[in-house]
Amino acid sequence: MKLKTVYICSKCNKESSKWSGQCFSCNAWNTLMEDVVNVGKAGKTIKTAVSVPTITLKETNEKKTDRLKTQIGELDRVLGGGFVHDAVVLMVGNPGIGKSTLTLQVCDRMSKLGQKVLYISGEESGSQIGSRARRLGLTEQVHLLNQNNLEAILASIEAEKPGFIVVDSVQVIASEELPSQAGSMTQIRYVTEALMQVAKSKGIPVLLIGHVTKEGNLAGPQVLTHLVDTVLYLEGDNHHSFRLLRSTKNRFGAIDEVGVFTMEEKGLQEVSNPSEIFLEGRAESPIGSVIVPVLEGTRTFLVEVQALTNYTQFGYPKRTASGFDLNRLNIIIAVLNRYANLKLDSSDVYVNVVGGLKLSEPAADLAVAMAIVSSKLKQPIPCDMAIFGELGLSGEIRTVSQLKKRLKELEKLGLSKAVIPKGKEKQEVDLELQETRSVKDLVNELFERSNSKE
Repeated sequence: MKLKTVYICSKCNKESSKWSGQCFSCNAWNTLMEDVVNVGKAGKTIKTAVSVPTITLKETNEKKTDRLKTQIGELDRVLGGGFVHDAVVLMVGNPGIGKSTLTLQVCDRMSKLGQKVLYISGEESGSQIGSRARRLGLTEQVHLLNQNNLEAILASIEAEKPGFIVVDSVQVIASEELPSQAGSMTQIRYVTEALMQVAKSKGIPVLLIGHVTKEGNLAGPQVLTHLVDTVLYLEGDNHHSFRLLRSTKNRFGAIDEVGVFTMEEKGLQEVSNPSEIFLEGRAESPIGSVIVPVLEGTRTFLVEVQALTNYTQFGYPKRTASGFDLNRLNIIIAVLNRYANLKLDSSDVYVNVVGGLKLSEPAADLAVAMAIVSSKLKQPIPCDMAIFGELGLSGEIRTVSQLKKRLKELEKLGLSKAVIPKGKEKQEVDLELQETRSVKDLVNELFERSNSKE
């Protein structure tokens, strides 16, 4: 077997004989990843393939997927009920977001449940991990292995026979069988396949920790996400205590669930009622502030959306959004200009989602629009009112999914009013509902246009 080093673009899969900062095929920057291919001549001996008998779907037996519950409710929710015994789970997140902290807490819970936990670290020493565990008040029953050689790791797993494995991180593990360096496309793929074979053959759940790029995407080849069973993203703002755990792939559960944590001195703590925390500290009837119920998986959060308009000092007005899509904001501003006669051409517009959350569902459109109108007209929206709905390009307000569930959350948090899209079904809730069909009618009903000049 004769090996040759090549470089493959992670976007277009174009192969190159030498590394370059830019792909010559798709012109993408920093996408060429090192790989190794076999260029030797094939042997003359050809083995005859043996046919394998097939079975029908009716003959297959349903396998019961028992799960290892971590007793961390928010994590078990995202996983779909806990770790499946032979699953390979990948957790990624920005540096300092809390991946290692959450991993140690999971290891502590697993060891208390009677599982032998093996923590494999290729980046930190045992003393560093032990110091963090003592700071978090965790037990010392977790077995540590400071190693980045794949063959040594596999030998240790065979000798220790653990019931739960953590690898921190998969990008620093390398095999002696390959000439490339740790972190290359070939090494990451080879290491992941070897650990996946351990998980599937021995029935041991494996938790891999991964790095992300500066854009927030998973570092390394995309084949890594195809190999593992579950991909978890731990996200949040370092300036806020909130941490959100999302699942972008899960072969054993739903991918629309989200877990909410707060970073405290003793590690990541679960948040049972996120709405109360997201609305904490909200002023009484503030200008440019609107409450919107958003869906995250099977849960409903009440989030505060803030907007600020200011006369622009330049010829081109500025639009800035934190936690909201900027392109969607430009569409909302265009609709308000055209159909609500708001005249935002000479105003800078700033939108912020309180708490570091990122809103992506269309139900937040109407809340963002009314927050902008409130700031522009300098008139507050009642603090006990929530607004939600999808905004169309012709100024119409469209209905959203699970309307009743959103209204129930408003009742639970003590709100008394809600502006909702006009629909055919009558909602039986103890709220004062205001149904509307167009953004123009809603602006005229909520605000007095006499103060429209800035």
